[in-house]
Amino acid sequence: MRTTGTGHFKSGLQMGMLALLALCVGFVGGAEAQTTTQMAALPATTVGLTPGAAAKPILAWTEFCQSYPAECAFDRDEPARIALTPAIWSSIVSVNRRVNRTVEPITDQVHWGRPDRWDLAEDGAGDCEDFQLLKRRMLAAAGLPRRAMRMTVVIDEKGEGHAVLTLITDRGDYILDNKTNAVMPWHETGYVFIKREGQDALAWVSLGGASSPVTTANR
Repeated sequence: MRTTGTGHFKSGLQMGMLALLALCVGFVGGAEAQTTTQMAALPATTVGLTPGAAAKPILAWTEFCQSYPAECAFDRDEPARIALTPAIWSSIVSVNRRVNRTVEPITDQVHWGRPDRWDLAEDGAGDCEDFQLLKRRMLAAAGLPRRAMRMTVVIDEKGEGHAVLTLITDRGDYILDNKTNAVMPWHETGYVFIKREGQDALAWVSLGGASSPVTTANR
């Protein structure tokens, strides 16, 4: 297990959680950094993704749920959409940037000696899905409905399996990604969307993209 930087990571995470709760509620590619002014304004309204038929989850997801059942718990009484306000949007952008800056990117093969493993970057390092799972945990702790934050499998710009976090909001579907600090509408990412967690049951749903990758094992 990789332990370098664990103390720094936990300290940063705790500070981030306190900051988010007070509001009420890496590996960063590109130059899309959003300014404080931009973060204060709500994003444009856009069209959301349309879920399709049931889909089989990534095997590593199933294993993750066995280790972290609370992270996979499903509550149909939660809102299916996030009602965005400027404060909530600022928190979302802040969490995306904080986790991208704090977690050290590393492939599962190097980290754990296996092709794909999903966890919460508890030792301060992880790959794409670990970044997104940690972001969801932080946002859920700040009061956002987990049901409206769905882990999503895509094919990225390199033609590889990749995991992002889809936020289903009253202004459309927005993507949190460890490859950029910008929180973008799904259709501006350039990714092919394959499947994501469903909102009506403990199941995944197809998003109409190409064949599913076996793993999401890139940084």
